Amino acid sequence: MDYNAFFPPHAGMRLKDIADRLGAELSDETASDRVVRSIAPVYRAKSDQLCYILSRKNRDELLTCEAAAVICDEALRSLVPAHIPALISKNPHTVFAQAGALLHDSAMRPSAILDQTSDISPAAHIHPSAKLEAGVLVEPLAVIGANVHIGSGTRIGPGAIIGADVQIGRDCTIAGGASILAALLGNGVIIHNGARIGQDGFGYAPGPRGMIKIVQIGRVIIQDNVEIGANTTVDRGTMDDTVIGEGTKIDNQVQIGHNVRIGRHCGIVSKVGIAGSTRIGDGVMIGGACGINGHITIGDGAQIAAMSGVVADVPAGAKYGGVPARPLKHFLRDMAELLARAEERDKKTGEKNV
Repeated sequence: MDYNAFFPPHAGMRLKDIADRLGAELSDETASDRVVRSIAPVYRAKSDQLCYILSRKNRDELLTCEAAAVICDEALRSLVPAHIPALISKNPHTVFAQAGALLHDSAMRPSAILDQTSDISPAAHIHPSAKLEAGVLVEPLAVIGANVHIGSGTRIGPGAIIGADVQIGRDCTIAGGASILAALLGNGVIIHNGARIGQDGFGYAPGPRGMIKIVQIGRVIIQDNVEIGANTTVDRGTMDDTVIGEGTKIDNQVQIGHNVRIGRHCGIVSKVGIAGSTRIGDGVMIGGACGINGHITIGDGAQIAAMSGVVADVPAGAKYGGVPARPLKHFLRDMAELLARAEERDKKTGEKNV
């Protein structure tokens, strides 16, 4: 694939300068002046692009590689073709991510839709009592309510809705069509298109004529450098707050219920549903399409395999999987036993797997 207009290549950086910025070792100093403009997968990387490898599985792809350099660790250095320099690092995946950010800074957060002649679009509606620091960008059709405070360097995308009394820190991005209600956001927060923050939690009590709505008067607290994906929903608390900890990254189409508290630097993949009042510690990783029961605790550093159903507390540092979720080694053993039984049954009945 050639360069595309959505994310055009960098004007160019010297390979040696990139290595120095990333703290990587350049294997061939004679390649220092090579100009790098972009990143690419190994099999189609060209002479002005960087790529990376993490295992020997990339051996065949390197046969067609023409990259400016290959990022890898020392153990894989011998796989890199002789005509291509290597950028040696103990953490090649991290270094590649950092290189991508250097070369494609505009792709690191939702970009502005229009080039505006002023920071505030005349097609936006901003309540007179709202306070916007210098350098806030507000795009067309955004609505900013009464007593809102927004810090410098923050961008409010087209059609975004910022409810009354919301506070948003500095250098944040609220992308098009997102809505932020009853929430306090720190600095460097990214909210992607269509995300819904601070709406009612799901709370009802049984009554003589059906379900009676329980008032939801809590807030959503989103700490610094959190990123929340497109069409994800974060409900405000019933009486306490829903809290997303510093540095946590949440994928698209995740549902976070009222009063949930998520720790720092967690990773939550798409289609996870977290029921109300669950407590999630720091550094927890939750795979895609997991269901997390309400009123339970997941300890620091726990890992939950994709498509698991978590119904009870998970200890700190544990690896769980399955439905119901249990220690991963138990889940894998159970699956192996089921497969063995199925194969034995098929042998007895003469059935064949198709």
